[in-house]
Amino acid sequence: MAGKWRLTVTSDFSSAHQLRNYCGKCENMHGHNFGVELCVEGDRLTPDTELLVDFKVLKQALKQVLDGLDHRHLNEVPPFDRLNPSSENLARHIYMEAAALLADQPVRVVHVSVSEKDSSKATYRED
Repeated sequence: MAGKWRLTVTSDFSSAHQLRNYCGKCENMHGHNFGVELCVEGDRLTPDTELLVDFKVLKQALKQVLDGLDHRHLNEVPPFDRLNPSSENLARHIYMEAAALLADQPVRVVHVSVSEKDSSKATYRED
């Protein structure tokens, strides 16, 4: 059985949101400093540098996705103008966007986690 490598990068963004149909305080507009973790996996290192993919490539892809969410009212940003801007939906959205940006790299996105605070994290992955 061949081995695999996993690489993880983290970042954050600040945004406001309102959870629809929540029936509690979080239905009111409030903000978070969201933490984001992007994990990728691959099975081949480059022959020249013996890297799976440069961390800066992963960080740039994640930054590009998060720039569209940072310092925004998420309920006004597609697709969250239709979908509830929950941490679960944010994790799936970031996963899909990052996977598209990294499609030309020799890795696949394993999971994306989004945390509203250190004690609460939502993770999206596809099997």
